[in-house]
Amino acid sequence: MNNKVLIKLYVPIIEKNYDLFIPINKKIEQVIQLVGEAISDLTDGGYILKNDTLLCDKLTGKIYDNSLYVKEAGIKNGTELLLI
Repeated sequence: MNNKVLIKLYVPIIEKNYDLFIPINKKIEQVIQLVGEAISDLTDGGYILKNDTLLCDKLTGKIYDNSLYVKEAGIKNGTELLLI
């Protein structure tokens, strides 16, 4: 599992928390797409991914640059993120 990290994701619009493994070798924009599709499936379409969706650090409020790779962004095991 060295190519993935376990994050805690909160999605405010549906008020749900998820513990997810995300790949460190993907760009943030790709991770948003993957996670958004997974959450949409889990909620039977109750969550709809939008083009302007962002990933940010829950504790600091830092918005991650979509062009960065997860590893470059400093996201590690246990990082708490928001999908907004």
